[in-house]
Amino acid sequence: MQRITISIDDKLAETFDEMIQARAYSSRSEALRDIVRNTIEHWRRDDKAVDFCVASLSYVYDKRIRSLADKLSTLQHEHHDLVASSTTVRLDHYHSMETIMMKGRAEDVRHFADTVQAQRGLQFAKLNMVAVEPSDEHDDPDSHEHDEHRHMSPILA
Repeated sequence: MQRITISIDDKLAETFDEMIQARAYSSRSEALRDIVRNTIEHWRRDDKAVDFCVASLSYVYDKRIRSLADKLSTLQHEHHDLVASSTTVRLDHYHSMETIMMKGRAEDVRHFADTVQAQRGLQFAKLNMVAVEPSDEHDDPDSHEHDEHRHMSPILA
């Protein structure tokens, strides 16, 4: 573990401490580690430095938009290689929030998410990606075989 010293102005430090307390962090260090991890993950995603990922795409949609629910379902079936699962929460008589869990090539996940987000009637769409590295390795080589799958291990800073 390395020690890093930073200087910030008093107002920023005060606001940072408010956030630390509101989010129940045990220390400034733990909060800062989370911020750095999150920033690195955004940098990887935005700079397309990620080859593989696990991701969630969440959005709200209006069922009154003609055939939108069917179109969203069809898109998921057409990309069954990416879509691991989806969950829908009914918000009111007309609106639902759906979250799609995916894994695969980051470029394919981004393209699928862009296609879904472009559908008329979608609101508040948000893609969250985590970089992973496909691997057959783990600490206990005798635990099981990898005939049909690969692990998708997170890339830790």
